[in-house]
Amino acid sequence: MKSLFDVAAYEEIVNRIGKMNAETQPYWGKMNAGQMMRHCQYPLEIALDKKTLPKPNLIMGLLMKSFKKSMYNDTLWKKGMPTAKEFKVEDERDFSKEKKALTTLINDFYATKNQKERKPHPAFGFFTYDQWGQMQYKHLDHHLRQFGV
Repeated sequence: MKSLFDVAAYEEIVNRIGKMNAETQPYWGKMNAGQMMRHCQYPLEIALDKKTLPKPNLIMGLLMKSFKKSMYNDTLWKKGMPTAKEFKVEDERDFSKEKKALTTLINDFYATKNQKERKPHPAFGFFTYDQWGQMQYKHLDHHLRQFGV
């Protein structure tokens, strides 16, 4: 699995984002390009300790743990997977502003590539260094495929 900590994967993601514009249409899902750019910022904000989530209740915590490996393995996510309510973006967004903010967060995350220790994820718990990089790549790749880039 590719990792956003690897220079080739990092450059690939940044280049793919660069190919998008406000008119890029999704192949599936409800978000437009600006909304997707904002949505993709949330996991990076969590990884950079700029955003937190409430701790899930017992049942939701067990469900999250059963889903955890799919966050960083080689299996592609299915189209139209449900989105956590904290990550839903339903209001209109300024595409250029969100694209710039997402690119900044990707750069900030990549800049931490030598930081081996991280806080546990608020919903999923402990991830290894490799899993953090793979998870971020996988989420971005999923949404860039959604928009055909």
